[in-house]
Amino acid sequence: MSNPDDQEENRFSARAARYVRVGTNVGAVAARVASQRLLGLDSDDSKNAAALAAALGGLKGPIMKVAQLMATIPEALPPEYAEQLSQLQSQAPPMGPAFVRRRMVAELGADWAARFRSFEPQSAASASLGQVHRAVAHDGRALACKLQYPDMNSAVEADLTQLKVVFAVHARMNPAIDTGEILKEVSARLREELDYELEARHMALYALIFKDEPRIRVPELAAELSTRRLLTMTWLEGRRLLDYKAAPVEDRNTIARAMFKAWWYPFSHYGVIHGDPHLGNYTVFEEPERPANANGAGELGRPAGINLLDYGCIRTFPTQFVQGVIDLYNGLLHDRRDLVVHAYETWGFTGLSNELIDVLNIWARFIYGPLLDDRAREIAEGTTPGQYGRKEAFTVHKALKEKGPVRVPREFVFMDRAAIGLGGVFLHLRARLNYHNIFNETIEGFTLEDVSERQKAAFAAAGVPLPVVA
Repeated sequence: MSNPDDQEENRFSARAARYVRVGTNVGAVAARVASQRLLGLDSDDSKNAAALAAALGGLKGPIMKVAQLMATIPEALPPEYAEQLSQLQSQAPPMGPAFVRRRMVAELGADWAARFRSFEPQSAASASLGQVHRAVAHDGRALACKLQYPDMNSAVEADLTQLKVVFAVHARMNPAIDTGEILKEVSARLREELDYELEARHMALYALIFKDEPRIRVPELAAELSTRRLLTMTWLEGRRLLDYKAAPVEDRNTIARAMFKAWWYPFSHYGVIHGDPHLGNYTVFEEPERPANANGAGELGRPAGINLLDYGCIRTFPTQFVQGVIDLYNGLLHDRRDLVVHAYETWGFTGLSNELIDVLNIWARFIYGPLLDDRAREIAEGTTPGQYGRKEAFTVHKALKEKGPVRVPREFVFMDRAAIGLGGVFLHLRARLNYHNIFNETIEGFTLEDVSERQKAAFAAAGVPLPVVA
């Protein structure tokens, strides 16, 4: 019988071999597109996109995370490519119990098991960069241990190399958007996500921000059981957000209100956002008098708020960027073109003609639409989560083909992507809220000086570096 450790070693060695093969295949797609352009031939983007997806599909892990991320940023890739990439799976092969034990020895030492009352060797959840195990501390606390897969630094760097090739393919396709800054931003965020010590500080930051907010819960760090590649925190019990899709609208609205505050309040008051607001990063906790069964089965309880579970993709901004977001909102609300232009310039857009401003406003009015509309409504009416923003993105793409390309500032990338992700979650819930009122309550009394002071104090207390002003 083969050794389980050897089996795990072979799986991760096989992944390294796939990187070589994938690199060759991606390069072949790039060469095909280049030759088509050189010879003046009309390229079939749908076939090239399918070939690229097939080349990438042999890998699981961070490259899939990047691919799916790019598919959610409107016009970062041609629609044919985005559609193909969005279908790829994002999860790496899980580590088995034998390999998990080796990884835990590497992080906490040979006596690691004695540091827990219990530890479940089978993962409770997996993701692109690591997997989560349930455990119990000696003081009885339920714990979540997020353990990074081995050698992920090398895997991420290899994937970013492939991403450069993908963008090079895109650059030969008469793009509407210059993706140079997008590549820098995605690379920086993905490298940050490998650092679980930074994630722990971001978690501490959110705990400070929401210490007086009963509707939003943040895990507590178990620092003595954490390292740069192992993040141990309290386990927050909750139900899946999608369990509430058929709940009464009042319950769905309760969840949506908490989610809105969890995203917009940190941004408008501290200049920080959760850059990956997808369904798996939230669970719902319930009022004590009406909880769900312990195993999550049976009648739904009445939701009391949400658990924020993941802090790997946190984006911080200089306070001037926050001011730009408020300026753009007020410019669109009051038809103040001077404020709109000032906002785009504050964000770092350059060379803006009146035509380009009009095109950008199409997308801005879509993103800000629910905040400008003073009535109870769904986040977007007449659409589905998978189609959210598609029509507007197509209109913008077509216009930028004629007027652009436009260079997207890197700070804009995750702000835009997160807004789309959050809107998709609201669509799943079909919540009906007056987003205009909720947003204005959030920014009431907004001043740049207050944001700056709050940011400095909270970031210092949590040990998070302040954002660098370009």
